[in-house]
Amino acid sequence: MFVAKNPVQFSKVYARPFSASAFARLAIPATQKAVVFDTNGGPLVYKDIPVPKPKPNEILVNVKYSGVCHTDLHAWKGDWPLATKLPLVGGHEGAGEVVAVGDAVTHFKVGDLAGIKWLNGSCQSCEYCESGFESNCAHADLSGYTHDGSFQQYATADAVQAAKIPKGTDLAGVAPILCAGVTVYKALKSAELHQGQWVAISGASGGLGTLAVQYAKAMGYRVLGIDGGSEEKRTKVLELGAEKYVDFTKTDDLVAAVQEATNGGPHGVINVSVSPKAMNTSVEYVRPQGKVVLVGLPADAVVHTDVFTHVVKSIKIIGSYVGNRADTREAIDFFNRGLVASPIKIVGLSELADVYKLMEQGKIVGRYVLDNYK
Repeated sequence: MFVAKNPVQFSKVYARPFSASAFARLAIPATQKAVVFDTNGGPLVYKDIPVPKPKPNEILVNVKYSGVCHTDLHAWKGDWPLATKLPLVGGHEGAGEVVAVGDAVTHFKVGDLAGIKWLNGSCQSCEYCESGFESNCAHADLSGYTHDGSFQQYATADAVQAAKIPKGTDLAGVAPILCAGVTVYKALKSAELHQGQWVAISGASGGLGTLAVQYAKAMGYRVLGIDGGSEEKRTKVLELGAEKYVDFTKTDDLVAAVQEATNGGPHGVINVSVSPKAMNTSVEYVRPQGKVVLVGLPADAVVHTDVFTHVVKSIKIIGSYVGNRADTREAIDFFNRGLVASPIKIVGLSELADVYKLMEQGKIVGRYVLDNYK
């Protein structure tokens, strides 16, 4: 059961304005465009599907833009040890406008801006939810994985977990913040560094890496970017605020190169790269008392660490998952204050399969954002 309140407010659509009379004719459609796959690794089909109806605790968001995350690629392939729902609409970086609210929803109204996040909902009563670690809830519902996500024009989300987006926010620009931004911001907080300390971003030119560089700089850290493959990557990472850059394809000794660039090794490493080799190397080049934060999730990856060195250097290896509601609010605030901005390229929702191909080939600098109406 859901209620559509003040539908005229829906005319305030940033990229595609409707007049009040036009909306009165359109209302909420019965069908919408979406990209759906029926089997893991199967065809990505751009087609018409029904518009979902929100449950009493949910909101219905008219999704204007959706970022494309590496997790979406894993969901499609089905190569993680967590089964997806099938058929599935992927996506978990959706930004748009609330067009309907469930009967139990009190803090969203039609016309508000909202974000569809990776964590779509949780039980709110277990020890993890109560302590701010909702993503570790055994009953977590995940957008674009166990819950149809943002690669559709209308998507539902638990109102408690949906992101509040301030009025006037650039919806295309904020879309990657809803996952990539929140994820790297939480990882940097997990490293518990001090201002002026060195942090290395491994995989610095990608969707998460470019944001990690900016958040790290805004938080007062000295930033070393690590990536390789093109001069474009180096240029972009340095433009975004990295003080130094190491191209792993142009050095025979990455450990020595990183330690030299940071005068003994970084105090913290944020591994957003999906390379197991990069993760293992980070344990070697981090300085004594340093923190290695694991964020990227390559399938079947294992981090090997020499116990003697690990103990003698007194390093910490930390797993950092997605942020909670407070992390989301803070990450969006950095964006709205102009301190971070994901380098984005906007393409149509119908081009998702092409984006996945580029992602697999490692050719993406920054983040692709889908216009859900193209």
